[in-house]
Amino acid sequence: MEPAEALSPKVFRPDQIKSHDRGGGAKTTPLVTASAGAKSLINGITEFAPGASIPFHFHNCEESVMLLEGEAVLDIGGQEYPLKALDTTWIPPNVPHRFRNVSPTRPMKILWIYASPGATRTLVETGETRPITAEHGK
Repeated sequence: MEPAEALSPKVFRPDQIKSHDRGGGAKTTPLVTASAGAKSLINGITEFAPGASIPFHFHNCEESVMLLEGEAVLDIGGQEYPLKALDTTWIPPNVPHRFRNVSPTRPMKILWIYASPGATRTLVETGETRPITAEHGK
């Protein structure tokens, strides 16, 4: 049996957690992580500067993203899906996609959830695969 401390609930306050610059106008604040005791998911918030996007990529597990604020487009399967605040996506493993901030003046924020603490991101253009946690300054 695991120590009781590892199983204790936790509260995460994004305004008190260090954000990590991912480059390209994106910065991520990790919330629930394996180092916090998570066994079956991780999540966090990524903010995109006005007009910023991330390259097409896919993950080794399911992903859900909720647009918290701003104007976004999800590019997936050759389609563009405009998103408004609180719209939520579900993306199966190994499906290339990307999110874009379509506002030229306002930031965009998403809450992301991966169905595995060992989640990875593979860039479509280069084939490079890295753990999601590599984006968190670890």
